[in-house]
Amino acid sequence: MIPAVAGTWLVVGLGNPGPTYADHRHNAGYRVVEALAREAAVGFSHSLRLGADVARTRVTAAGSLGGVGADATPVALMKSRTYMNDSGRSVAKVVKYFDVAADHLVVIHDEIDLPPGSLRVKFGGGDNGHNGLKSIRRSLGTGDFYRVRVGVGRPAGNRDPVNYVLSAVPAAERENYELDLSRAADATVALLTLGLEAAQTRFNS
Repeated sequence: MIPAVAGTWLVVGLGNPGPTYADHRHNAGYRVVEALAREAAVGFSHSLRLGADVARTRVTAAGSLGGVGADATPVALMKSRTYMNDSGRSVAKVVKYFDVAADHLVVIHDEIDLPPGSLRVKFGGGDNGHNGLKSIRRSLGTGDFYRVRVGVGRPAGNRDPVNYVLSAVPAAERENYELDLSRAADATVALLTLGLEAAQTRFNS
């Protein structure tokens, strides 16, 4: 692992590890941090000790991921290697390793109470039944961190919400879903560089 740097932002993408879950709605967070890593041209390293895949980069004040210069802020991108319901355990380890303050933690996750195409950036609040957020709150002892909520909508009829989020987005909806993920990545960069209010004004829908 690369040594920790004071003032590091930690961006956590929630999801379940392994190819079985890769295209599921519940892995929206994973997909967004993977997009951020591609933009920064960095790869993830697996840490058994932290129970996570972590990539290191920097972001400039102008919003350039992978940028350099005196104004560049260190950023760690993280995917837990535990399952969603236990993601707080690895998040807590990575938070401790990088000495990340609550106001420098961003968690990206799917949100069934927002329709597809909607995005919300916020700070704090409840877990709204999301088991990944619930686990993080329990492990950190607080819910006071930033969230980027990617709308995936609720299932139609009597379909079980758990089975719904643990299923792939249909082919007919995939193009719009990929745009939603790209927009969430842009919103995350805006949050890191412009602050909460500016990111909300630009991206909340």
